[in-house]
Amino acid sequence: MAAVIFKCPNCGGDLQFEPGKQTFRCEYCLSEFSQGQMENLTENVEEKEPDRTTGDVGEAVVYSCPGCGAEIATTKTTAATFCYYCHNPVVLSGRMQGQYHPDGVLPFAVGRERALEIFSQWMGRKKYIPKEFYSQEQIEKLTGVYFPYWLYSCQVEGKMEAEGRKFSRWTEGNMRVTRMEEYVISRDGSMKIANVTRNGLSKADRKLAEGVMPFEMEKMKPFHIGYLSGFLAENRDLEQQYFADEVEKEVRDFAEASLRSNIGAGYDSVKINSKEVQVLDPEWKYVLMPAWTLTYRDRKTDKIYYFACNGQTGKVCGELPVDKGKLTWLFISVFVPIFAVLLTVSFML
Repeated sequence: MAAVIFKCPNCGGDLQFEPGKQTFRCEYCLSEFSQGQMENLTENVEEKEPDRTTGDVGEAVVYSCPGCGAEIATTKTTAATFCYYCHNPVVLSGRMQGQYHPDGVLPFAVGRERALEIFSQWMGRKKYIPKEFYSQEQIEKLTGVYFPYWLYSCQVEGKMEAEGRKFSRWTEGNMRVTRMEEYVISRDGSMKIANVTRNGLSKADRKLAEGVMPFEMEKMKPFHIGYLSGFLAENRDLEQQYFADEVEKEVRDFAEASLRSNIGAGYDSVKINSKEVQVLDPEWKYVLMPAWTLTYRDRKTDKIYYFACNGQTGKVCGELPVDKGKLTWLFISVFVPIFAVLLTVSFML
């Protein structure tokens, strides 16, 4: 399995994907390359780059950095990372081959600077957060990550038979008249279900991957390994079979609910006699989608808190720590004076 660094053909500097321009940019000579140029470059890199895997160490897998030769330890699901010594972006190309080759990728559209702005705006609306969570040292840990997802699509054919009743009431003299009309109702139809999304990670950071959904699937691109350069990337550790029953039930329930809402329109009561839903042409796709993430471990409770930003739309989610000292000061500065006033009034009475 090869560890790959994408080099600029003009100066030999590191190439990274630039979300703002959707190009690949050299950090040194500032050259920019299109997707087509990167495809040619990738072929050359993969032909020249030897397999430098050095082996497993417990749950970690160790690689030799193509830039400086230092060892890079990763988890078994990591597909792109950085060398901690020379800081080169490293893509573990073998992790994206064979059955693990993604069908598509949503490239980052939100760059790091914009992600930092979003974080600052989000934090500006929060109170009683420990300073350590948004310290400069902590903010520098903001990381762009491609998370793995499964997308499910299918065709659904549905049919429903029912009895509908309509009631009308009026008064004739001293009599109250009710008329009931019964109808035989039949509905059938088909619908295309596209991109039911499931997170392909089982480990702790699945909260980050799920919290930033949904994504704009129409902007999906064919997978190219160059999009990973300059970011972290995770490979899946959950297969599609893990979600199959759950997703199919969700699709069937949605189709049935759609038929039921249509069949009940205009009737005072409806009795369902029969229903049938068929799921046809199921298809799974494996894709990578972007997020900016920041995690914080509370040293007192050892609990992990996080901020995550959708790398395409900018949607934010997070779970924040609370500074108990700030809450205590709030209580002292607000409630104690009020309590003192109440005591004074009570004494005067």
